[in-house]
Amino acid sequence: QAERSRELLEGYGLTPSVVKDADAMALNAPGFRIAVGALSTGFKLPCERLVVVSEEEVFGARVKGRQTERPLDAFLTELKDLSAGDPIVHALHGIGLYHGLKRIDVDGVENDFLLLEYRGGDKLYQPVWRMDLLSRYHGVEGAKFLLDKLGTAGWTKKQGRVRQAVEQMAGELLLLYAEREAAKGFAYSAPDKIFNEFEASFEYDETPDQGRAIDECLADMEKERPMDRLICGDVGYGKTEVAIRAAFKAALDSKQTAVLVPTTVLAQQHYLVFTRRLAPYPVSVGVLSRFCSAAEQADTIGRLKDGRIDIIIGTHKLLQNNIRFKDLGLIIIDEEHRFGVAQKERLKRLKRSVDALALTATPIPRTLHMSIAGIRDLSIINTAPADRLAIKTTIIGLDEEIIAEAILRELRRGGQVFFVHNRIKSIGGVEELLRRIAPSARIAVAHGQMREGDLEKRMLGFVNKEYDLLLCTAIIESGLDIPSANTIIINHAERFGLADLYQLRGRVGRSSHRAYAYFICPDTAALTDEARKRIEVIRALCEPGSGFRIATHDLEIRGAGELLGTSQSGHIAEVGFDMYTRLLEEAIGELKGTATVDEITPEIHLRVSQYLPEEYIPDTRQRLGLYKRLASVSTEEELYSITDELIDRYGEGPALVLNLLHTVALRLLMKRLMATELVQKGTRLYLTFADLGEADNLGEAGDLGEANNLRTRLVEKLIRMAHDEPKRYRVTPDSRLIIFMDPAAQGSPEAIPWPIKEARYVLKALVKACYS
Repeated sequence: QAERSRELLEGYGLTPSVVKDADAMALNAPGFRIAVGALSTGFKLPCERLVVVSEEEVFGARVKGRQTERPLDAFLTELKDLSAGDPIVHALHGIGLYHGLKRIDVDGVENDFLLLEYRGGDKLYQPVWRMDLLSRYHGVEGAKFLLDKLGTAGWTKKQGRVRQAVEQMAGELLLLYAEREAAKGFAYSAPDKIFNEFEASFEYDETPDQGRAIDECLADMEKERPMDRLICGDVGYGKTEVAIRAAFKAALDSKQTAVLVPTTVLAQQHYLVFTRRLAPYPVSVGVLSRFCSAAEQADTIGRLKDGRIDIIIGTHKLLQNNIRFKDLGLIIIDEEHRFGVAQKERLKRLKRSVDALALTATPIPRTLHMSIAGIRDLSIINTAPADRLAIKTTIIGLDEEIIAEAILRELRRGGQVFFVHNRIKSIGGVEELLRRIAPSARIAVAHGQMREGDLEKRMLGFVNKEYDLLLCTAIIESGLDIPSANTIIINHAERFGLADLYQLRGRVGRSSHRAYAYFICPDTAALTDEARKRIEVIRALCEPGSGFRIATHDLEIRGAGELLGTSQSGHIAEVGFDMYTRLLEEAIGELKGTATVDEITPEIHLRVSQYLPEEYIPDTRQRLGLYKRLASVSTEEELYSITDELIDRYGEGPALVLNLLHTVALRLLMKRLMATELVQKGTRLYLTFADLGEADNLGEAGDLGEANNLRTRLVEKLIRMAHDEPKRYRVTPDSRLIIFMDPAAQGSPEAIPWPIKEARYVLKALVKACYS
């Protein structure tokens, strides 16, 4: 925000400097400065000739709060929700069954391992630091998976069969990609002073993911190639602001924007949000839905054709043949999967020459293969908004006492309640029940078959807090944002799909207040297996940011065969969806000439116990999720972030945890040196290096020439170490460095174990010699 303010002021011929720390600003020095700090209001000190103006006095009130950034695992490889007996895919050994975390003592050194069972009862103990090789198995509905056999070539043959099948699909996807690249569209101008001012007026601090999505979207719009970007983000994570920025940019370049939404209620909600956000600017916003009278619709269509409306928000009515734009430049589609085949065909025709931005709350993996192929660009917003709390989810029977207490508790704290009953025929009986058990509540009924005027009046009345309880069908499912509504009760929850339940529950919990969701279901014995799975998943996944995991479970329950066509379902069942998409990505890379190579994954075997003890993190699934993240760490910044999170959530870690973090840091140093193995044998450490001259082992080096330079510097340093300290270091002909550990350091009072300390000293010296 400080940099943004500086750019704005430069547009007026002012050149302030930016001071990152307000405490370091010399207040008595003359000049015009922008300082980063916390200040509730501005002030002036005439005697000091000093005036201080706060940010909010310039840009308006802002919502302050703490953001929770969650590093994003690929949601298909999420292992946090594994239960004993679940199928799991090992990249080297194939499909097995997970049987929990086991602690094993090997020669006096304790560590955690995952126990995997294969065909014939074979067992594999997988070290937690190699969890990057594991992913959850997601197959196809109705198709049974077969466990692989350890020590055979069966898994390799399976991968070969699937690789042949995906090559044809890769060619088809590449053709689509070429057509997209060749298409010509409108190249928007770079953001100017007015756009920067508009960004600065946003009342919230952008989350890192949200800011990245905005930047990616604007960068796409500046290219001549038509944009086709999908923004995936959980409910309430700020996708709408991304859309508003894109629409405002289009308006500044005299282009019209069409915002397409699945429901009339959501159209009205978006209209109110866009209108409020754009009020200070000469941008005309219109709406087209059932809430508008025939005369209003005709007037809107006329103004749209003449170019007097810059941004039009509407339902599928926007796709009718009588709609004409003067100069359409951008289409924004909210929850595209909820539109029918005919609407999607019309959208395809529109999208050929204009920019398209799609928004979705749960990234159903239908679009995953398109993003892998580069057919569709993907931005993911995975940072929870400030102070967002988990929604407390409870499954109940039709218990009048519990329902009445839930309603009255919300009303006592000044909130509002949604009651979802998705059968219009019987909604009157539910209304009588609610009026009887909660007589003090002001109740409004809303459903899609009401007259447009009545429906609009009741929905807006609820938004304006004229009603306490909204009894409605699933018309509230998408996008409705009412911060004061923090309790939702869903009748016959077993009749809804998993994504639908998640969307409905997302209507509450959009503020810093604790939200409650009640799912009314019959006795679980009467439910189908799929319904029971859905209810259990939605109850378990109540944390902010669960949308990606919901999508995973939805895929698991429904199957993945439909995603890429029935002809591919057999291959998906053989190796699992994650491995299938990985093979597809490799095939596409080979055809593009940008095939990826497997990077070095160093192996470390030190006589040091290192794990997350139960006393520190009692929940097994939490430990499993952290092991997975630590195994996938690729930068020091990621490791620091996880370390800070551990301290924040669980307190200072014991020595076992610190040993684990130190070892991950060693692995990062080894990657930079292209070292493949570090082994301790008694008082010696053996450090093995890859052949640095090989083109597929470039590490941080950009090309083969740079790799040779790195190899030369490394070899020179190794030879110098062995020459200068022959009793400490020895280099062998097979690219190994033998380190004789210093006995004097063994009894060091420092917390770092002896072998870790010795290895870190040597690796840092080598990195410094190679990269300084």
